Amino acid sequence: MKKGTYYLTVLLALVSLCSCAQTDKPITHDPVVAKQGDTYYLFCTGPGITSFTSKDLKSWKQGDPVFSESPKWAKEVAPGFNGHIWAPDITHHNGTYYLYYSISAFGKNTSAIGLVTNKTLNPKDPNYQWEDQGIVIQSVPNRDMWNAIDPNLNFDENGTPWMSFGSFWSGLKMVKLNPDLKTMAQPEEWYPIASRERSPEIPDVDAGDAALEGPFIFKKGAYYYLFLSWDYCCRGENSTYKLVVGRSKSVTGPYLDQEGKPLNEGGGSLVIEGNKNWYGVGHNSVFTFEGKDYNFMHGYDAHDKGLPKLIVKEITWVDGWPTLKPME
Repeated sequence: MKKGTYYLTVLLALVSLCSCAQTDKPITHDPVVAKQGDTYYLFCTGPGITSFTSKDLKSWKQGDPVFSESPKWAKEVAPGFNGHIWAPDITHHNGTYYLYYSISAFGKNTSAIGLVTNKTLNPKDPNYQWEDQGIVIQSVPNRDMWNAIDPNLNFDENGTPWMSFGSFWSGLKMVKLNPDLKTMAQPEEWYPIASRERSPEIPDVDAGDAALEGPFIFKKGAYYYLFLSWDYCCRGENSTYKLVVGRSKSVTGPYLDQEGKPLNEGGGSLVIEGNKNWYGVGHNSVFTFEGKDYNFMHGYDAHDKGLPKLIVKEITWVDGWPTLKPME
């Protein structure tokens, strides 16, 4: 299946899901989750940022998208933008929910990370209103060898905010933010956190073959764990996604895998990969709910036209490293 045809299939599937339907494996890409009260709220790639709710992390009901209309600045960043917003990230901080998201064009770094905020995730609350805060970070072809997508917000031990992000090109980056969580600190402070070898003959404007993306950092004990996805998403039966990890005692790295190889030099310890039932699995997030650590990701279902489905797995920590049961 061609990539354009596959994306159209996924988009139609997302739109066709009935808002009243309950399902244990919703069509989902790049999921993140927050809990408010007794309800889990899931946000993922889709028209206007797709959302789902659940009471038990098993049965999910589709909700309204975050954006009823696209951000006004989106077409200025990506002229071909069609309302399909990528890879959100959710954080609750000082009474406000911060939902970062990506505006981009496939295979190009005409991209920007935006921010939308809300006081509550409950649509029935009178204070429920998503307010767009505009662009946080933007990448420009021929200027930047990185891609401003796949955001993830973290705080270090001093409460300083850092944003990790990126895909392909020269790898994944981290930049220091101001306390407002919507602007970069000055002077700018950047760190490379993960990369893979890129063929030198590939033009800078092309994504290239250093296939990595989707950073997500999770603090556990003395370590920050950097999860990221290797290889290729979004290709249906030809998807080769897999999840790898490294760790560091500093949020800015360097992150090392279990063999001691830096992630910024191609390192990464395998966490999970696809099999005959799932063509590829990846683009994860990690959260602690009710004292348990969960990994949320999507996989391409071999028994349903390669459509991306939500996968939720509890993490077991073995000798200081995260482990997941293999795909069934």
